[in-house]
Amino acid sequence: MDSIPIARPVIGRDEITAVTAVLESGMLAAGEQVAHFEREFARYCDVPHAVAVNNGTAALHAALLAAGVGPGDEVIVPDFTFFATASSVLMCGATPVFSDVDETTFNIDPRKIEERITKKTRAIIGVHIFGLPFDIPAVQEICKRHRLTLIEDAAQAHGALFNGKKVGGFGDLACFSFYATKNMITGEGGMVTSGSRALDDQLRLIVNHGQSEKYLHTRLGYNYRMTDMAAAIGLVQLKRLEEFNEKRRKNAAYYNAHLAVKGLVTPVTPPGMQPVFHQYVVRLTEEFPMSRSAFMDYLKGHGIGSAIHYPIPLHRQPVFGLKNEPDPCPVATRLAGSVLSLPVHPSVEEKHLAYICDTINRVK
Repeated sequence: MDSIPIARPVIGRDEITAVTAVLESGMLAAGEQVAHFEREFARYCDVPHAVAVNNGTAALHAALLAAGVGPGDEVIVPDFTFFATASSVLMCGATPVFSDVDETTFNIDPRKIEERITKKTRAIIGVHIFGLPFDIPAVQEICKRHRLTLIEDAAQAHGALFNGKKVGGFGDLACFSFYATKNMITGEGGMVTSGSRALDDQLRLIVNHGQSEKYLHTRLGYNYRMTDMAAAIGLVQLKRLEEFNEKRRKNAAYYNAHLAVKGLVTPVTPPGMQPVFHQYVVRLTEEFPMSRSAFMDYLKGHGIGSAIHYPIPLHRQPVFGLKNEPDPCPVATRLAGSVLSLPVHPSVEEKHLAYICDTINRVK
């Protein structure tokens, strides 16, 4: 059995042909391919507007700026997620406020949000962690009651469904990433979707040096533009996204049906949710026969890739300066010490899944 990596981009001849056509055209910067990709991605998410950017962090930063977040503001973010969800708040001069998560879904816990809201709170970022939508109605209700902006961090959730509707249109803004290991890729890249023309107008200024017309700069902006080469890849990948997601769901279903080790907890899917399993993340309890590090070594010794997403809760990251304060998010801390990701990407075949499950089930 060949080694099975934790992630593997799926790139075919169509992507290569699309990029070659752009190179041969001589139009490499943000051009018609980018505009086409924006239209197609907006149509896919069933939203009016989409702005392409050069990475997922830029998407978050631009969305926060478009929402008016700045110095003196606070933005509530889940404590258990990738660093960029919170660092993008710092990039605006604002303060990220960490809120605990649900132990079964790993998503932000709406019951914990209220106690984090202050007069300085401007927005809430809800992350669809690992491709599973967060409790959208509960967070929407909190935002409506407190007049807060809701931003979806959908970097891992392209095509995920809540009550039959794709994520990306539930918040005031939503942010996607097309990094090389995501469910669809452009190499690096991102997208911000919204239902507001005013927000879309601001985003287009922010990502292009604040230019309302060439050499006329009406606000502070950045060079966050996507290239036509990246957009060309994205257009091909978008056509394949449903195929990719269905394969991930089937792989996850196989794990759920065949993993049977005491102390290993498989992912849950609440009613109304259809996740896309950017990662397949299990949780190891005290009943599991070995430590997490020993388990990872065991898997590596059998040619099976694994990873920890994420080993340090955000409130313990030194940059935020909170490491010596009492633990504000105990659930996130426990998860950081007990989760493990297994290969679930579209290149994982049933023979690989059978081998992985058999290998894990022999742990004693």
